[in-house]
Amino acid sequence: MNSELFYKNPKTILNKGTGFLAGYTHSLNPYTGCSFACSYCYVRQMPVSLFRKKEWGKWIDIKQNAAIVLEKELKRAKSKGDVTIFMSSSTDPYQPVEYKERLTRSLLETMLQQQPDFLFVQTRSSLVKRDIDLLKLFKDKVRVSMTIETDLDEIRKIFTPFAPPINARLKTLEELANAGIPTQATIAPVLPSSEDFPIKLSKIVNRVCIDDFFMGDGSGGKRTARLGIETKYKEIKLEEWYDSEAYLLVYERFKKYFSENQIFISQKGFEP
Repeated sequence: MNSELFYKNPKTILNKGTGFLAGYTHSLNPYTGCSFACSYCYVRQMPVSLFRKKEWGKWIDIKQNAAIVLEKELKRAKSKGDVTIFMSSSTDPYQPVEYKERLTRSLLETMLQQQPDFLFVQTRSSLVKRDIDLLKLFKDKVRVSMTIETDLDEIRKIFTPFAPPINARLKTLEELANAGIPTQATIAPVLPSSEDFPIKLSKIVNRVCIDDFFMGDGSGGKRTARLGIETKYKEIKLEEWYDSEAYLLVYERFKKYFSENQIFISQKGFEP
């Protein structure tokens, strides 16, 4: 999706970890807005999107001085105690604009100079493999979480047509794991998938997180409901997958190939 770019100079870059991210001291978002424009993204219903009065995905704010601000804030935060960072909570740090801007990479370079106690990187983009050289230097203080909501690309095209193909994500996750970087596959939100889904992931990772609209959108599914996502399920005649207990089917499938201590549900899978 083509997005209009806006260059900003924020005074702060680290936000206090609250709510779903209460296990972290801070969240970090290199960008505001996201050109992947996933139809179910809960950020569509948050003030940052609603107040903008522009279609989600059609605009991106680039925090061009982020690395400079982060260096100062990180130094201050570390002087007060442990620092754990979730990147990113309301955007994808490796969306297409990152190819040119390299903003996320600059933040990783800054954090390597003053390492947080733990860094969680959430993305659905294969661009993350560009930074394997930096991510390796964090050793066990980092985890890269790759969003893979389904193993069926035809389902991906219905719900997230602008997001990277599923096979590209699987290959990237494998490259990260082979490089020795701690990883997990995040099935969030749970979308219709095949019985072979856990088999495919079991060959790549030893840790998965399962989450859905009802547990993960921060409002018990109300934000997602306002987006009208249920209509998409009806159109493809898979309404049974839009249910607060649908994740249990996926969970039971994964238990056949993963031990219970390798499967995390919702918030537990995102904690440091």
